[in-house]
Amino acid sequence: MTPTGQTLAATSLLRFATAGSVDDGKSTLVGRLLHDSKSVLTDQLEAVEAASLRRGQQTPDLALLTDGLRAEREQGITIDVAYRYFATPARRFILADTPGHVQYTRNMVTGASTAQLAVVLVDARNGVVEQTRRHAAVAALLRVPHVVLAVNKMDLVDYAEPAFAAIAEEFTAYAASLGVPDITAIPISALAGDNVVTPSAHMDWYGGPTVLEHLETVPVGEDPSAQPARFPVQYVIRPQTSDHPDYRGYAGRIAAGVLRVGDEVTVLPSGGRSVITGIDALGEPVKAAWAPQSVTVLLADDLDISRGDLIAPAAEPPSITQDVEGTVCHLHERPLKVGDRVLLKHATRTVKAIVKALPYRIDLTAGLAHVADPGQLDVNDIGGITVRTAEPLPLDAYQDSRLTGSFLLIDPADGSTLTAGMAGEAFAGPAAAAGADQEGWDF
Repeated sequence: MTPTGQTLAATSLLRFATAGSVDDGKSTLVGRLLHDSKSVLTDQLEAVEAASLRRGQQTPDLALLTDGLRAEREQGITIDVAYRYFATPARRFILADTPGHVQYTRNMVTGASTAQLAVVLVDARNGVVEQTRRHAAVAALLRVPHVVLAVNKMDLVDYAEPAFAAIAEEFTAYAASLGVPDITAIPISALAGDNVVTPSAHMDWYGGPTVLEHLETVPVGEDPSAQPARFPVQYVIRPQTSDHPDYRGYAGRIAAGVLRVGDEVTVLPSGGRSVITGIDALGEPVKAAWAPQSVTVLLADDLDISRGDLIAPAAEPPSITQDVEGTVCHLHERPLKVGDRVLLKHATRTVKAIVKALPYRIDLTAGLAHVADPGQLDVNDIGGITVRTAEPLPLDAYQDSRLTGSFLLIDPADGSTLTAGMAGEAFAGPAAAAGADQEGWDF
């Protein structure tokens, strides 16, 4: 509930990502979901039907609804993240269909960074494979609060309950050991449409929801007042007009929590203090605003505030540090090495930094074993890092805030994104499995 007692509008929107090994049927599932929920435009469906006929297929290849790159269509694989927007009477959705190949693991990090739910597909004939574990680990690393295990191609194992039960048990145990707080297993056939939008007539032993039913009903709302407020400043507004000669506002999007007129706040990293005297939302003054609203905040004092500063409650500020420790996923083809000089982007602030240490690399194929002192992180590697910044940063732990606890490392020479980072411990673990739905990186 919001501070005014009304349900947040954001609870009607679910961001989710699909992942799975190669040929497990992710794009077919997404296509079936869009098709059976009547979310495909007529001209799109006609184009898919025509393309399928040219390839000698008598039925539409629904995977073509998401595999939009020419290379994807020619090879029959997903290479880049495909975003789709659709809605049902119950909820609106933003979907990220991520690739399955090992070399495209970094694309899943991008697609799942803002996800509130991840759908991990498994081929019922193959069970849990290495890439399944990798995707579960990435979902846990990114603190995705809800994971759906979709055991696909049940039609190829005669819709047998024991085949589904064995896979569900193995995956659930593994994901729970990583600290995934909510795991739901659903047996499906994306090609035939079983349990995707409509219940299957072939699996009367299954009494749970279909994929769409679960997506429509999974709880994704949160009480914003349960978290300390975080407001990264994006822009300083000074119109200097005759109507508003002394107006000085600080514009941005609230990353977490609630801001109220009268709150005592601190501006970081400078440490200056003031009181909120006004909040403008959509051009109108309001008494309170909450994440993820975009607002303009007015303060009682003329402090030196600019883009990149963070406004937070004076009683609950984040930690200030120049030594950033966390876990990263390396995204660039060029390796990341100790001593590399980089730019670190945190919320709206970008500072110079140097990589001081790479203490370990996580081996996702060996039960999350740590390889000590790897020397460098290659593309798709996940490991620990210590970065020394030229200026202090107000940093939360990633498990507390997916926005103010995340950061990017950027190449200062050409501006390309090198690494995505999460401050603090890599995985929640079973004891810390309770998570919160928050916004993630804006890539």
